[in-house]
Amino acid sequence: MNNSLNSSPFWQTKSLEEMSAEEWESLCDRCGKCCLHKLEDEDTGDVYYTSVACKLLDTKSCQCTDYPNRKQIVPDCTVLTIKDIRHFHWLPDTCAYRLISENKPLYQWHPLISGSYGSIHQASASVKGWVYSENSLDDDDDLEEYIIPHTMI
Repeated sequence: MNNSLNSSPFWQTKSLEEMSAEEWESLCDRCGKCCLHKLEDEDTGDVYYTSVACKLLDTKSCQCTDYPNRKQIVPDCTVLTIKDIRHFHWLPDTCAYRLISENKPLYQWHPLISGSYGSIHQASASVKGWVYSENSLDDDDDLEEYIIPHTMI
């Protein structure tokens, strides 16, 4: 009997720490939400998302235009790693890294479930179509003016 037909997907059987690099990367649903500029209230620690995206985010595809070199180009870029799991509270509620770290299931539109990276856009769960690239802003623009409601994330 072939057990592979009855086995559960890796994200249901492995912890984030147990995943291979390929499995880890495949958890990213390409929503683009982690590429949005965020503001943190120094007094409360609350994180506020803005509708302004990193200059490397392609706002149509929600993919980084230079993923391998993103940290060198944008020093403030947060590269998600296993060691950061305890800090995943700032990630969107829909993020697979956060969901897995909190022992929650992935959404049906997640590409690992749906089989398509387009499903996240069809479900309106990505930033496609409603964010601005930081390149399109003026130097005197204030990010606080671009804070979005938590319900959008």
